[in-house]
Amino acid sequence: MERSLADVTYNYQHICENIEKAAQSVGKTAADITFLAATKTVDAEVINHAISLGLRYIGENRVQELLSKYDSYDLDHASLQFIGHLQTNKVRQIVGKVDLIQSVDSEKLAREISRCSEKLGITTDILLEVNIGREENKSGVLPEELPELLEKVKDIPAVKVRGLMAIPPICENAQENCKFFDNMRNIFLDIRTKNIDNISMDILSMGMSDDYQEAIRCGANMVRVGSALFGKRNYT
Repeated sequence: MERSLADVTYNYQHICENIEKAAQSVGKTAADITFLAATKTVDAEVINHAISLGLRYIGENRVQELLSKYDSYDLDHASLQFIGHLQTNKVRQIVGKVDLIQSVDSEKLAREISRCSEKLGITTDILLEVNIGREENKSGVLPEELPELLEKVKDIPAVKVRGLMAIPPICENAQENCKFFDNMRNIFLDIRTKNIDNISMDILSMGMSDDYQEAIRCGANMVRVGSALFGKRNYT
């Protein structure tokens, strides 16, 4: 699918304006919010155009696609993150290439990231993914299981928990969305107050193209925006 660079330019500016307005509505500024572009199915040329506009964070959902585009990204001016479901047997392919893995939902996955990171002599930042909507078809740890996972992960070497990530269920209205976003914010703040070693609640990643403004108003400081920036995409 061809994408007009002029459309991307317009969309980028529009999203930045919306982020600023949403942030201001809760006493923050756009500088407090990380705008990450979800780049699934988007060509590197288009991604790099968005980077040239000021975009500083990009996220891929699939390991194979990330690797196929890796040498073409303008990573001198942007941070590359992994935001999709990650299988343990593919961890070694992306550790050292990404600055943050947003979708860690098990001790097993965290330990594999640790093992691969130690081999490279690095520490990999991660987010723990929470299945806030309790959806059977989605990955993520259930809210009540999060404390146990935190206890297990905090002592694993070469990984650093930077916060939480969630993808709430598709809702018909903003009020329904905010119920899940508010729940995530409360969980996030509760963990932050406990000051657990090796756990720094810096990032609350939630909100996508259809609901990123509501997510910001409910406490998100990172939003993952794809189709609103690059246009509708055909997922295969």
